[in-house]
Amino acid sequence: MKSLPALALLLLASQAPAEILVVDDQVQLREAAIELPARGSLMTAVEAKFGAPRARHAAVGSPPITRWDYDGFSVYFEYQHVVHAVAIPR
Repeated sequence: MKSLPALALLLLASQAPAEILVVDDQVQLREAAIELPARGSLMTAVEAKFGAPRARHAAVGSPPITRWDYDGFSVYFEYQHVVHAVAIPR
């Protein structure tokens, strides 16, 4: 798992929604085929646009990070704002 910090930086720097794939122990990114919430969006806006999440996970850490799971993607919030959305390969 030595490449995990590098992967995290790559994800944060990425502008286009992407899916993470692992092929032969190599991490690859593929453009996501689904619409994801935009960074900075409010929780209320995400729920209005995408509906109620399949699962809501309690906030952890400081600052509090909350995760909502939808079919096909997860959304991470810091306080009430989207900090990242991740497509889940099917």
